[in-house]
Amino acid sequence: MAMLLLAALAAAGPAHAQATLGDDAPLRFGRFEAEGQARYGVLSVGGVHELDRSFLDPAARVTGRVFPLEGLKLLPPVVPSKIIGIALNYPDNPPLPDKAGPGPGYFAKLPSALIGDGGEIVPPADSTNLNYEGEMVVVIGKQARKVSQKEALDYVFGVTAGNDVTERGYPFSPLQVLRAKGSDSFAPLGPWIVPGLLYDDLRLTTRLNGEVVQSARTSRMIKKVAAIVSDLSQQFTLEPGDLIFTGTPGKTRAMKPGDMIEVELDGVGVLRSQVAKGSQ
Repeated sequence: MAMLLLAALAAAGPAHAQATLGDDAPLRFGRFEAEGQARYGVLSVGGVHELDRSFLDPAARVTGRVFPLEGLKLLPPVVPSKIIGIALNYPDNPPLPDKAGPGPGYFAKLPSALIGDGGEIVPPADSTNLNYEGEMVVVIGKQARKVSQKEALDYVFGVTAGNDVTERGYPFSPLQVLRAKGSDSFAPLGPWIVPGLLYDDLRLTTRLNGEVVQSARTSRMIKKVAAIVSDLSQQFTLEPGDLIFTGTPGKTRAMKPGDMIEVELDGVGVLRSQVAKGSQ
């Protein structure tokens, strides 16, 4: 197979054509486990084509090994240095308590909260109101510091689906947000990262045990992707692989042990997670 050149793709914004490996589908980048090791790959004709390093590295090449997708354990598609979320980014979000201030606003999750497609969401032992929040997640492709909105999309590698799992049973205060948002398994992510989509006009759907519980287009976001990336880069250096959860539409409700949560994003696929019957 010909060498996969990622340099142009890593720097490309959504206006550029999507790269392919010989078929008409866009490339879908991710991580998977095979032979006891975490590997990077790209989903295309015949299965998952292994890369010799992270797809965020412009020098990445296909190794020639192809793994069948069926039965393959998918990992969170990137290993970020930071995860940032945005609250109240859809006009139909219910208001937060008065002391929270006006939205949209930002908060942090922890990289240790990540789980891949098919992973289990494990409630804390004192969980009483564990909620799903289906979201589009932006993946940074190159270091961004104090970038303008006009150039912000040049720093985006692509998007994926995420679930900003939140324990709403904890009192809402700055001292509790990290527990409520950043506990282990509270950031399901995947299954793939896809570059070159129209990030500000994708259908986002969340299903709870097969029932559609959230459905909206990302065009309804109050802050669009370029504005979010530019805004965050004024105060935080965004590194390749960093994640930005862009907000959840409408209202959410509690999950219970055994529930299956699916977050589907146009062009990306379906992220599936199940709530564990045990606790942390």
